[in-house]
Amino acid sequence: SSFFSRSSTLRNSLTEPHHTNPSSTMAPLSSLLTVALASSVTAFSPNSGLTTPTTRQSTELYENFGFDFAEDQVENTPQIILGEANYKKWLNGVDPNNMLNRQYPVLTRVRELGLLEQTAELGVLSKLEKQGLTLEKAEQLLPLLEELGVLSLVANNQQLLINGLAPAAIEGAPILLPLVAGALDIGPPAFFLGAAGFAGLDAFLYTSGVEVPFIGLNAGLVLGLVLIPLSAVLAVVGGALGNLKN
Repeated sequence: SSFFSRSSTLRNSLTEPHHTNPSSTMAPLSSLLTVALASSVTAFSPNSGLTTPTTRQSTELYENFGFDFAEDQVENTPQIILGEANYKKWLNGVDPNNMLNRQYPVLTRVRELGLLEQTAELGVLSKLEKQGLTLEKAEQLLPLLEELGVLSLVANNQQLLINGLAPAAIEGAPILLPLVAGALDIGPPAFFLGAAGFAGLDAFLYTSGVEVPFIGLNAGLVLGLVLIPLSAVLAVVGGALGNLKN
């Protein structure tokens, strides 16, 4: 009898519906979601090895241009003079009147050489007006010069113009002013003649094979650095004066 009672009890337990607790079912699901999220985060972490490491290129500049065989300025140069800005600052502290930061005294030299008085005596301004370059025309040329970028070029290279071109122009002005005044008396043909003369002189020196003493270079190549720009400037001035008169 005990055997039959146990069999009926087992059959009832199998046939009766089971009521499960929802919380016991959700617990394994939440554990699975937690494991999945943790694995995904780990997969995209820098140390997981699954992502491709990205490297940023360095924007640091080197005076050795990055060549391995060149000296490293950081290793053999004190920090106080490393770089142009630091070197100029240090040099001003050592010698305020140094050649590197010194500016050519334009106004002082103009006054000392008496260039304004000489310009007035030669009548350069009045001769320019006769050639058509009046103050009104000069004002009209300013927008054109700005469009061509001439004014911006001058503004961005003040140091070079003051210490490079100004000394040659101002120191040579006592000799050049009489020549300019004479050329203005003649007009544009005088400037065209001067341009042709400088270009011809450079061509003669180059073809004749004349060499500069001590350095052994062709005189036409060396002096051409000055003669060719002068020839171009004179040609441009002659053309400009011709257009002003027309």
